[in-house]
Amino acid sequence: MTLDAVRDTDRSFLFVLGSSRADGNSEILARAAAEHLPSDIPQRWVDLNQLSLPDFQDGRHEDAGRQPDEVEELLRRATVDATDVVIVSPLYWYSLSAQTKRYLDYWSGWLNVPGSDFKERMAGGTLWGVTALAHEEHEVADGLVTSLNHSAAYLGMHFGGVLTGTGSRPGRVRADEQAMTRAKTFFQNETPLARFPYEDEAETAVA
Repeated sequence: MTLDAVRDTDRSFLFVLGSSRADGNSEILARAAAEHLPSDIPQRWVDLNQLSLPDFQDGRHEDAGRQPDEVEELLRRATVDATDVVIVSPLYWYSLSAQTKRYLDYWSGWLNVPGSDFKERMAGGTLWGVTALAHEEHEVADGLVTSLNHSAAYLGMHFGGVLTGTGSRPGRVRADEQAMTRAKTFFQNETPLARFPYEDEAETAVA
């Protein structure tokens, strides 16, 4: 895992690639969007398939003193050092890929590492998503969107939404003109503080 040095700027982006194949449609769409970020904003790209990261084991009640190994710690540091985390995952069975879900499961472990300030470090940052799917009807990705929104809400993060594109065969997403157009301005979107639905319902009830 190669990580470029973080530069002293206000924002830095971490792109987490969770596809089971290299140069997939989700990655193509994410790179199209990243091309339009200002050149002085640092970008890190991490391919989860290139990491020797085992399945997550929840040992918070049995092994309270567990420390991350070297690869896990590099990934944790890359995550907390970024102001913006972009989850790049194809839509598999209407949700995140296994590699991506495993990465998010590790967030649970990082919340409980002794002396961890993971939740505090993530709060105020922004979570984004990019996904390619076989359907023309992009609302079938609502489950993936909900998963990312709620993850952001739990950590007190902002949510920039999910850039979706149609692409099943390799490279097909490039033919989705609407998706490629949206990619140009995706990272300029509003990023409201993520909220759980019940928070909005409670606010409406009070009003």
